Amino acid sequence: MDVNMSIVNDTPTVVLLLVASLVIGCIFGSFLNVVIWRVPNHISLVNPKRSFCPNCEAPIAWYDNIPIISWLVLGAKCRHCKEPIAVRYPIVEALGGLSFLAVTLGALFGAYSPWILPELYVFAAVSIVIAYIDLDHHLILNVVLLPTLIATLALLALASLGTNEWNRLGRAVICAIVLGAFYLLLSIIWKGGMGDGDIKLAFILGLITGWLGWSQFIIGAFAAFFIGGFLSLVLIIGKKVDMHGGIPFGPSMLLGIWLGIFVGAPIATLYLQVTGLA
Repeated sequence: MDVNMSIVNDTPTVVLLLVASLVIGCIFGSFLNVVIWRVPNHISLVNPKRSFCPNCEAPIAWYDNIPIISWLVLGAKCRHCKEPIAVRYPIVEALGGLSFLAVTLGALFGAYSPWILPELYVFAAVSIVIAYIDLDHHLILNVVLLPTLIATLALLALASLGTNEWNRLGRAVICAIVLGAFYLLLSIIWKGGMGDGDIKLAFILGLITGWLGWSQFIIGAFAAFFIGGFLSLVLIIGKKVDMHGGIPFGPSMLLGIWLGIFVGAPIATLYLQVTGLA
């Protein structure tokens, strides 16, 4: 990875970018909590406009909705009914902040072009939503996937325009078709192993990693199965699930792809050097 030294050496700018990424990500994380809870329960994201307590349905004031801080100040309880507020809420907010921070760091240290940043910020937010809904309901919803697909195509086209590398967009489409077809084949061979949502998600993941490069695509695709296998083994050993427990694969797909995005290129380079193929 080539470090963007002109920016990295400008410490005040770097600090400002990183702090802004963290704060904005946490703010988005607060909204993601709303999406994660409302969408699977068929509640509109715009009506009611304000967040409310799921227990007493009292509207949540802005000062009780500050990411992470409000949860700590309130002692993890609703101000009105004193119902405990699950720890997952500040965790999602923190994940939003940390994911935005990581995406910004990736651009600063040359893992990818700054032109891909808008897509990766969107994908970071969507990853959290998809992972949590899949863990909770074993579903990857079309209402999340379709807007994500449209946004991904538009933002990847914008990135290609900005970099003047339209071949990346062509490679993205090829990788999307390949990965989507692979998951479709798995769903046919392994009945019940892959759902329709996994197949559609695979297409989107192929677009993103394909735009970045073959290394990111290959490492990300394979990493999903290593991560999924490891997590399944841990859960089975810990007796959290049995062999037929229906472990959602969406989170593993997402973790694998993020691994490919951040370190796919150096891992591929290291492999080629070790094997003497470089």
